[in-house]
Amino acid sequence: MPLLASIPSPSQGVWNLGPIPIRAYALCIVLGVIVAVWIGERRWRARGGAPGTVTDLAVWAVPFGLVGGRLYHVITDWQIYFGSEAPKRPIDALFIWEGGLGIWGAIALGALGVWIACRRRGISFTAVADTLAPGVAVAQAIGRWGNYFNQELFGGPTDLPWGLEIEPGRPGTVPGATTYHPTFLYESLWDLALAGVLILAARRFGLRHGRVFALYVAGYTLGRFWIEGLRVDPAHHILGLRLNQWTSIVIFLCALAYLWLARNRTGEEPLGAQSGDAGGDHADPAHGRDQADEPELLRDGERDEKAGDRETQDGEARGGADDPPAPGGDAGSGKRTATAGAGAASDGPAAEPEAGRR
Repeated sequence: MPLLASIPSPSQGVWNLGPIPIRAYALCIVLGVIVAVWIGERRWRARGGAPGTVTDLAVWAVPFGLVGGRLYHVITDWQIYFGSEAPKRPIDALFIWEGGLGIWGAIALGALGVWIACRRRGISFTAVADTLAPGVAVAQAIGRWGNYFNQELFGGPTDLPWGLEIEPGRPGTVPGATTYHPTFLYESLWDLALAGVLILAARRFGLRHGRVFALYVAGYTLGRFWIEGLRVDPAHHILGLRLNQWTSIVIFLCALAYLWLARNRTGEEPLGAQSGDAGGDHADPAHGRDQADEPELLRDGERDEKAGDRETQDGEARGGADDPPAPGGDAGSGKRTATAGAGAASDGPAAEPEAGRR
């Protein structure tokens, strides 16, 4: 027997809290952003970056991404909002909560916002992109459930046991058909699997300098191409393929080109954390803390204790250097003592800020 007869669609996607409408589509987007920031923060700290950095970057990325996603949707589906036969009013183009975000525009402008923020903070953009890539994939997996509540962007009719029930009369429905391919679910599962692949690949191969993000782009566009081919919602077609399929092809090739060009790229990627901040001086030099094994991270506390012992010994050495010379000492020993005291004094200013930042 089949596991499912069909997947029922939700009876509503909006709940009214007094005069305030609570929309499932918006909740899915917000939840996706929160999860992406949480994952990004953990990976960034593990890499040696300062806590709170990803949260600060999200202040730039989220509004830029929302504007970019909406712009892409409105530009590619302008006939929905403009023209004498448009089903919606031009003002509806601003109603983002009703659905309609193009992932291509969201990623492009969101990345621009992150780049600006990284420039302002002196942080490597490629290091941030690699850190955020798995979280972005998870955010997309969560955000796709907004389409489920809106009963939109589904595939063609199917009698598979996981077919999605769609109300008759919605755009893309076929007379007589009641269940359709749940493309939102296909893409959600693909994105979750992609996030796992990115984390494993980063640890296994030590990918740096934007290669994790390029792998995310290649993996997402590969899945989006075949999932897009299942969809039946209105779209522009070029040579028999939907516009988003052509976009997937172009961006996939660009991602592969970047992976090839950056294959031998080396060098430090500044994280904006000074020595001693957020475990910056404990980062694994071979592959970074975001690819470090768990036992390595657990040993950080032991290294901190050793660093504290060294600072204590330095303090004792400075105290001994400042003691007066022993009675009866010759001039030469006095000079040596003074020289030692000066050397210890010169160490003081360099060591004190280090301890303060820790």
